[in-house]
Amino acid sequence: MRFLSAFRRASATAAALGVPCQKLISRSIVSSTVRYIKPTTTCSFHQTVVIPQCVKMLDQRKTFSADFFFRQLMDEQSHTYTYLLADITTKEAVLIDPVLEQAKRDAKLIEELGFTLKYALNTHMHADHITGTGYLKQLLPSTVSVISLNSGAKADKHLADNETVKFGRHELRALCTPGHTNGCMTFVVEEQGIAFTGDTLLIRGCGRTDFQEGDARTLYRSVHDRIFTLPENYRLFPAHDYKGNMETTVAEEKRYNPRLTKDVEAFVELMNNLNLPYPKMIDKAVPANRECGLYDIPKEN
Repeated sequence: MRFLSAFRRASATAAALGVPCQKLISRSIVSSTVRYIKPTTTCSFHQTVVIPQCVKMLDQRKTFSADFFFRQLMDEQSHTYTYLLADITTKEAVLIDPVLEQAKRDAKLIEELGFTLKYALNTHMHADHITGTGYLKQLLPSTVSVISLNSGAKADKHLADNETVKFGRHELRALCTPGHTNGCMTFVVEEQGIAFTGDTLLIRGCGRTDFQEGDARTLYRSVHDRIFTLPENYRLFPAHDYKGNMETTVAEEKRYNPRLTKDVEAFVELMNNLNLPYPKMIDKAVPANRECGLYDIPKEN
């Protein structure tokens, strides 16, 4: 009703003054309407839509460059995500967090797409599945296995903090983000605005800190100092998800992660009292992964 009244008053005034009605009406409506726009509005008045900050942030995400390939794969048994990245021009590819039982699937896909697997990387020494890295080295002999220098696992290449891995013209940068394990790393592809957080940061959660060198205070510091300091529009891809979520963003986790939005003391208290069951695969997975997956791997005929 206030808008209608403003419209009528402006029409009458315009007729009396002999000025263009449209211009005066526009000024009048803006004047009377602006009082009712919430101060959290993040768009111009002429858009006449209140956009929450998180929605605006999502609209600003980077789009992948035309020569960058990305594929998210999953192992249903362990709820592990595996990520295939490649340079479409040179056909060089990397695979992040492969799973032993899915190595044949991954090798077949890589060959079908015409890629050459340059590196098979693990974000950390997993306790819930055996890595597919060793088997992939048999299936695709040019593959170089990669893991953190601090992991305690064998590999062809060990990464230090801030070291980069190149595939074609693209590269990922390795950030040390310990706390779940000593060797946890987050892999960042800055040009594409994405990061692979392993178990350090999950979607609305984080990895356990009650075994395998885990430390809640260290994990909290890793997330807040190394991951939450990335640009807010960066898309984050974890090593696991148990609820069907596929990705998140820095901004979302800073606002909505129920664990990591707490202060450090509350977080440590929470993590020290989760009382979770003993990991089912740890006694088999950790020894195998310490050998970079070269443990009880089937031989190809």
